[in-house]
Parts: sequence; C-alpha cells; structure tokens
Amino acid sequence: MSDSASILPPAVKGRGAASARPSARFDDRGREDDGDWLDASAAIDGEGPPLRTEVTIEKPKTIITRNRSPDLPFDRSINAYRGCEHGCIYCFARPTHAYQNLSPGLDFETRLFAKPDAPALLRRELAKRGYQCTPMAMGTNTDPYQPIEERYRITRAVIEVLAEHDHPLVITTKSARIVRDIDLLGPMAAKRLAAVMMSVTTLDPVLARRMEPRASAPRQRVAAIAALVRAGVPTSISVSPIVPAINDHEIEAIVAAGAEAGARAAFSIVVRLPHEVAPLFREWLEIHYPDRAAKVMAMIAAMRGGRDNEPNFFDRFRPQGAYAAALRARFKLACRRHGMNAERFELRTDLFRVPTDQFSLF
Repeated sequence: MSDSASILPPAVKGRGAASARPSARFDDRGREDDGDWLDASAAIDGEGPPLRTEVTIEKPKTIITRNRSPDLPFDRSINAYRGCEHGCIYCFARPTHAYQNLSPGLDFETRLFAKPDAPALLRRELAKRGYQCTPMAMGTNTDPYQPIEERYRITRAVIEVLAEHDHPLVITTKSARIVRDIDLLGPMAAKRLAAVMMSVTTLDPVLARRMEPRASAPRQRVAAIAALVRAGVPTSISVSPIVPAINDHEIEAIVAAGAEAGARAAFSIVVRLPHEVAPLFREWLEIHYPDRAAKVMAMIAAMRGGRDNEPNFFDRFRPQGAYAAALRARFKLACRRHGMNAERFELRTDLFRVPTDQFSLF
C-alpha cells in the first residue's frame, strides 16, 4: 500500500471513480498530443453515499462524428449521450468530460448529456448531397445502452432511422439492454446491415461491480450474446480491457463463455490509460486492490514503454514486451480452440436509400 492510501477518498456506492477532481490539462502547461482525442473529434466495504445522476439536454448541430484516426476500422460514429453512467473505471472516454469543464471522474458518471434531436439530425445528414455510405458505429465513445437509454430511447430512435434507410450499423456495448432492440436489429442483420460486439471484461460479478458498477452483470451480457445470435445478429465478444493481475487470468474462460453463447468472433485489447484516466485508475487500485496496485501499474508500464499510456497511433493497440506477447498468444490459442475468427463478416453498403423528406428540428 502506498503512503497516500491513508488519505484516499472512500469508494462511492454504485460508481467507479472515487473523486471528482477537475482537469488542468487545458492549461497551456498541461497540453499534450494524444491520438485518443481524434477518436471522438453487492455493497463494497467503505463505500460513501450514492450519487444521483443528472441529465442535461444537449442540442448539437450535427450528430455524425467523423473519425480521422488511422488505426480504427470505422470513419464515422454516433454518440447519443455524453458521459456514461456505467462508470467503468478504465474508460478511455473519461477525458472528454474535461471539454465541458467537468471532472473525468465522478462527473463523467453522474453529470450526463442526452441528445434527443439525434434521429432528426441523422436523417438530415444522411440526406445531404454527396453522402457516402459506410458502416455507422455506436458505442465507440460512451455506451449507447447505458441506463438512461431506458428513459430517453435515443439509441433506439437512431437505429430506427438507420433501419428505415438500410444503412449498416455496428454496435459495441456492455449492456444486456440491447436485446430490447432485437426487433430492429434482427431484420437489419438479415440484410447484412447490423453487427454487435459485446464487451465482457470479467465473469466475476464482484470484480464487475467494482470495475464497471452500473453495467449489466457478466451473466446477463453472455445471455444477451445468445439472444442476439438466436435472432440472427452476428455478435462477437470483446475480452477488453485486459488488466494485469486483475482479470488477465480470465481470458480463456471469457472466450469459452462467448463461444458457448454463439459468438463466432472475438477481440481483445490491453487497458489504455490516457490523460486523467491514469490517476483515476491508480486511485481505484489503491482503494480496492492496495496489495497489488504497484504491481499492476508496473506491468502496464512494461507494456507501454515505461509510461502509463502509449498515445501514438497503432502503437497504442500494440503493447510491447514478453507479458504482452504471452497475452496475445493465450488469446489466439483460446480463439483457435473455439473456432473464433475463422470467417470474415462484412456489412453491405449498397442497399442504402437516401432520405427523401426533410424533417424540421423545430
């Protein structure tokens, strides 16, 4: 345990981060280049009191985010919400809240923004002259099926627009709430217009509660994979992120669980800690795993060139060193054992129909 452990804040019930420290990164002294910014142009002892979630309605002028990162397989995405109530402590999107002068810690989990105009904005943007159809991504920044989707249903409304115009869609989520939209995703998948990636970080419900406090329980996510597959929706499993000495021992078990549920593809990345995520993650380790906090960070640094995070394109997804090589070998062997990634699946773009009627946002 570090010397700072005695002054650590208490864990907050139902939340991942323990503090709401503001970001100083937008002072000139705190600026640094990091490829991550192009991506988005049971009760635990010692918990503090729960915090309520606040939602602000946001009125953006556009809804499609264009991605210029050369190491990502998509060039456009939609984020129905800003911030994420799931509270995953490792979430690389946390620093985006600093743009709102809010904390990437607790504010990211509790002070959210919803975009109810998203469906109308999407229809308008799809109708623009010269629009070129390629798969739309959802869940690349914050989860489209986080708890507030229950009330706002913005994700569902966006899918309805995409389905209406036969536009391909890829969704990444760690929420079983997605099964409520199978009535939309199933018919889209029948036309090769929809695919889903379900993130399963751990099969241990206790660890999941600590690391991803408001995401669906692991067993619910695996059940969601099975339900999507039964509906004909191509669904893969993401064993991500892998955190040394925390969940790395579960790689084979998670792949096996996904395969048993019907997933035919798998993906995995090692934890990334850009900007404010690193100190938040360190604090989380000291609170929940003080016996191994230093070891975990040392192992991460060994894969990231001696740093908490590798920001450079391509390299950020390619951790280095013997431990990283061992993780890759284990993951590939597990996938091969279960017949994962044997076939390549591609969504169709030739069915897209341009919207013909314009709806006013006012």
